[in-house]
Amino acid sequence: MLQRLLFGLIAVTSLTLVGCAHSPQQLSPQPKLTAQLAPVGHGQPVVVRVVDGRTSQALGTRGGLYPETSAITVSSKDVLPKLQAQAEAAVRLLGFTPTPNAYNAPQLTVTLADLKYQSPKQGLYVTEATISATFRADVNNGGRRYSGRYGASLDQRFGMAPNQETNTKLVGDVLSDALTRLFKDQTIGQVLGQ
Repeated sequence: MLQRLLFGLIAVTSLTLVGCAHSPQQLSPQPKLTAQLAPVGHGQPVVVRVVDGRTSQALGTRGGLYPETSAITVSSKDVLPKLQAQAEAAVRLLGFTPTPNAYNAPQLTVTLADLKYQSPKQGLYVTEATISATFRADVNNGGRRYSGRYGASLDQRFGMAPNQETNTKLVGDVLSDALTRLFKDQTIGQVLGQ
């Protein structure tokens, strides 16, 4: 009798721990520009810089009973080169020529200002998450300056705790949406082209 009771207690404890504890996830999202852009430039050089303005590389946690063990992170080293490539591709689509350095060339700085992953603090199971991304654009062309903030968010419900692949795709989708909103701002192309 004692053996069965002990076995039952171990089985319940094991199931509970599976539902409560999540391992950390290091995501490697693939942001992509998702819209066509109307060309406004005529091949002029533009210096394009992408920087990480986040205060932390952690987006948040996956929740559960032990949220401190379930951090979700996106490394600057991983995401910045991808964002740089997409920003340069967008500048080309706008009709300009991205260049690493050119004297008196217009400058576009794209800053990843914020990237968050929030799941409910209460409860043992992760059933939903809100993912958000914010970019800031700073354009400098001679004496003319322009700045804007562009955000996107996604509320996602889950039947079970999302794995690393799912979270990577969701974060990538939100980054893509926010980056596309930035480059769809026609004022950026106008200021770069003046």
